[in-house]
Amino acid sequence: MPIETIRGEPFNIRLDGSPEAPALLLSNSLGTDLSMWGPQIAEWSQHFHVIRYDSRGHGQSTAPDRPYSIAGLGHDALAILDHLGIEKAHWCGVSKGGMVGQWLATHARKRLGHVVLANTAARMGPPDLWNARIKNVRANGMAGLVQPTLERWFSLGFREADAATIAKVSEMLASTPALGYANCCGAVRDMDQREPIRSITNPVLVIVGTLDPATPPEIGRQIADAIHGAKLVELEAAHLSNLEQPAAFTSAVLDFLTA
Repeated sequence: MPIETIRGEPFNIRLDGSPEAPALLLSNSLGTDLSMWGPQIAEWSQHFHVIRYDSRGHGQSTAPDRPYSIAGLGHDALAILDHLGIEKAHWCGVSKGGMVGQWLATHARKRLGHVVLANTAARMGPPDLWNARIKNVRANGMAGLVQPTLERWFSLGFREADAATIAKVSEMLASTPALGYANCCGAVRDMDQREPIRSITNPVLVIVGTLDPATPPEIGRQIADAIHGAKLVELEAAHLSNLEQPAAFTSAVLDFLTA
């Protein structure tokens, strides 16, 4: 579908699958866009009305230079559901998308069905790390972040074996609006959901990458331990596990959503 006006601002949204099927809303990681879900769409769209969108500050969506928050990103997602006339949707988010999912499951649980939180954290410190990254991006743009980010996001073996995926993600990173990225970094820096997520009652699946240096496995296990009844799946992957282990990720989420 074309760019849609959400809360008075442009958002890039794509729909796949039958509108009659249960809705599944996908939320991208920091520094990517809705195309990061490419390996999952063919399978998931057979079962769900899949809704993808470029998060605020990313892709073709709005990227204003003002402070963002995880709560604000959550309200963007709710406004997209409202715009589409969808009362309730399953959720799947990677990294920053998982942070938004935690907020939604805490503050708008009736709007969500099952919730998948992949390669994410309830708290991402230290603030000085984020402040330095924000300062660097504002001064120099995205180019200098691409290579070190790829090294965090993918294991060495995967980077050597799948040049096509690495090239696609590299382009996503390089083309992310610098100011949008910087303001999303501020939202991640300021987030602390460690206690609030204990109130989540939705069915939750937490996916961790055993090789993930950005959100290490123990961080994901802490989320699973904090949420009553949450399930945990570990994949042999680094940070973007849906791309490094696409078949296993796709199946794990589908099994959870259709159980």
